[in-house]
Amino acid sequence: MTQTIDAVAGLLAGGGVVVLSGAGLSTDSGIPDYRGPSGVARRHTPMTFQAFTGDPAARRRYWARSHLGWRTIARAAPNDGHAAVARLQHAGLVDAVITQNVDGLHTAAGSTPVVELHGSLDAVVCLDCGDRTAREELDRRLREANPGFSATVAAVNPDGDVDLPDAQVARFRPVDCERCRTGMLKPDVVFFGETVPPARVAACFDLVQRARAVLVLGSSLTVMSGRRFVIRAAKQGIPVAIVNQGPTRGDGYATVRVDAPLGGVLPELADRLTPHAPLAASGADAAVTRG
Repeated sequence: MTQTIDAVAGLLAGGGVVVLSGAGLSTDSGIPDYRGPSGVARRHTPMTFQAFTGDPAARRRYWARSHLGWRTIARAAPNDGHAAVARLQHAGLVDAVITQNVDGLHTAAGSTPVVELHGSLDAVVCLDCGDRTAREELDRRLREANPGFSATVAAVNPDGDVDLPDAQVARFRPVDCERCRTGMLKPDVVFFGETVPPARVAACFDLVQRARAVLVLGSSLTVMSGRRFVIRAAKQGIPVAIVNQGPTRGDGYATVRVDAPLGGVLPELADRLTPHAPLAASGADAAVTRG
């Protein structure tokens, strides 16, 4: 283990690193991943774009469940792993972060720039008129439209969804776009079956191709959405380091592979490489930063 962490530290020490992060980085913040040790994939089917746009019942179910789950994500604070990435970035070792997560925790920890590959739950977009509003504003409108609607949330899923009985879903009332009055509202995130905006993908490819190394954190790389950047790096001869609990579909492209909890590995790397750097925002302070 020490030798592999040494190898990751060696890659980071040269700078020019692009981080690609996945849901495994946010598990210590109370948000489970889909496929890792806390994975929910076996019991939870994420909403697809086709179901959301084509089935009013599915859309009602999503908004009822997400209305409760989003509050949990909104209260989540960056963990030590997010803070360590921000420290490495502030020290000039990490050039940019590409995240598959939609929880906003990298930005809350102080990282910049951050490319949110799959969007962010903090915003809502109208599929008809294109109006984009803050999720907090939608939360206010949904509270007004559903007085007294509440439920006990046992666990929140990575996409902000929760499990909710059908009887409670049936009495939930979604709302339409406030600007055009009839438009369908959708969280500004990429659902399963939906395409990531081409300009965003191109920007990520550009970051990877200019990188000296790519560091994958907490992603199983199961879907091509993130794995394509690892494949591109390997084809370009750019070293790839993967830190994740359990195997990934990118292991064959990795120069170095660490199977260990990120909450231990990342702070150790940050302490080695940035011993005098100030701590990035975390915990309660970071929650305040998120608003």
